[in-house]
Amino acid sequence: MSASLLSLAPLSASFAVSALAARALVVHGGRQGILLDHPNARSLHRTPVPRSGGLAVLGGLGISLALWWSIDGIPAQSAWVAACLLPVAAVSLLDDFGHISRRVRLLVHLGAGLMLAAGGLAWQELDLPGVQWSLPAPLAWTLTVLYVSWMINLYNFMDGMDGFAGGMALFGFGALAILGWRGGDAGFALVAACVAAAAAGFLTSNFPPARLFLGDVGSSSLGLLAAGLSLWGARAGLFPLWAAWLAFSPFIVDATWTLLARLVRGERVWEAHRSHHYQRLVLAGWGHRKTVLGSYLVMAGAAASAVAAPALPPAEQWLVLLAWAMIYGLIHVRVRLAEQAESRSCP
Repeated sequence: MSASLLSLAPLSASFAVSALAARALVVHGGRQGILLDHPNARSLHRTPVPRSGGLAVLGGLGISLALWWSIDGIPAQSAWVAACLLPVAAVSLLDDFGHISRRVRLLVHLGAGLMLAAGGLAWQELDLPGVQWSLPAPLAWTLTVLYVSWMINLYNFMDGMDGFAGGMALFGFGALAILGWRGGDAGFALVAACVAAAAAGFLTSNFPPARLFLGDVGSSSLGLLAAGLSLWGARAGLFPLWAAWLAFSPFIVDATWTLLARLVRGERVWEAHRSHHYQRLVLAGWGHRKTVLGSYLVMAGAAASAVAAPALPPAEQWLVLLAWAMIYGLIHVRVRLAEQAESRSCP
């Protein structure tokens, strides 16, 4: 069997299993009332929606990787990522069923970061265009733990609109897959591509108007995978870590900006809110579909830049990063203008 067919089978399985499982969860979740997300004052949806879609993503990913590993063996790095994924997914699923204290969830997230560092995937260099600084081991482990925990939580924060988190997974992990393939690591590329394919399968039931949500089990798992694969690719020399940040920058920038702004305003940052840029656009009258399609353009541009930028000279890499900083600044201004226009139109 050719290498292309070996790659095609897991990818097809990832998409098909995720899509079929998502459809089943829509039907049976709605009928049985299992893990329904009921709208509240901070929600953007108006009717109860099943929030078990993360199980479809994990099912598609798990079966596809099991198929591949049975044929070609298990790369050590993917085994460590999988070992970290299990407790994060488990505690998130328990939280979907009932309340799990923030302390327990945080301990699991920090533990996942420690496991990745112990597995040789620590963040060991501050790698910026034209600059590489080796980090002392204690600082490397500390940054790894904080980075993994933040990626898990920011993905959870950003999962609040139809088609949004699934789209970020499709574009972000798709970019990592291309970078891995270009770097000559077929194993890494296939893992990242299978995550993207599973997200695409989930989107068949999550694109606006969504009939299924990821839930914490899905969003937290995708955040862990984004952190784990970005560290894996950087340690393997497939791409600089900042390229992975650029690929996921639509989520990283919005979540970080919103958190800092809420801290400055003295708000309780652990409480639910509707102050992310995408939430504000929906509330300003754009609606889910227009907002998510506009977000897809930003995600596609960030992913394409993440793929292209590592091959550029350092000076041009800095120009790319500066351009994206300006783009995100303009997005912030555009959101405020949309809110002002909406407020003027309301009597």
